[in-house]
Amino acid sequence: MARFILASASPRRKQLLKQAGYAFEIVVSDADESLPAGITPEKAVRRNAARKAQAVAETNPGAVVLGCDTVVAIDGEILGKPQDEAEAKAMLRRLSGNTHTVYSGVCITDGKKETVFAVATDVTFYALSDRTIDAYAATKEPMDKAGAYGIQGLGCVLVKEISGDYSNVVGLPLSESARALAAFGVFGTVTV
Repeated sequence: MARFILASASPRRKQLLKQAGYAFEIVVSDADESLPAGITPEKAVRRNAARKAQAVAETNPGAVVLGCDTVVAIDGEILGKPQDEAEAKAMLRRLSGNTHTVYSGVCITDGKKETVFAVATDVTFYALSDRTIDAYAATKEPMDKAGAYGIQGLGCVLVKEISGDYSNVVGLPLSESARALAAFGVFGTVTV
């Protein structure tokens, strides 16, 4: 089986791949993730996922590399990771009582061939009180997460419903990624 590398430092992506039984290494990409103004969320995540995977593949010939990028978007605006607690609270107020979309772009490459795709999942939040927002922000959980929440952690109580792939909201659309990895000869515990 080919050497498999995750081009991400995300503990959530690492956990999802381990959960599915993949054996992999982690090589963090230092690719430029800046984006032009006005880029759509889907194009943004596809572009950054490809940049990450390609940068790691260049220094690891023959390996199968998976790069991923996830953003939260509401009303067409991308919400990245909050810079501070005040920004986290502002993001949570914006998401409160509304539906937003989580986009993940995935790029898998072995340096010769490449697959790039994006997955979108709609997430609806309950209406959040200032008390709830303050309490959640105080946990510091929102600080390293796009959109200032983690559905797999304490943020699960903010979510009313999702439409689409749960693992995508966590940070890696695992089912679709497993099928794409299989085309490169990389398999988890369950062969898809």
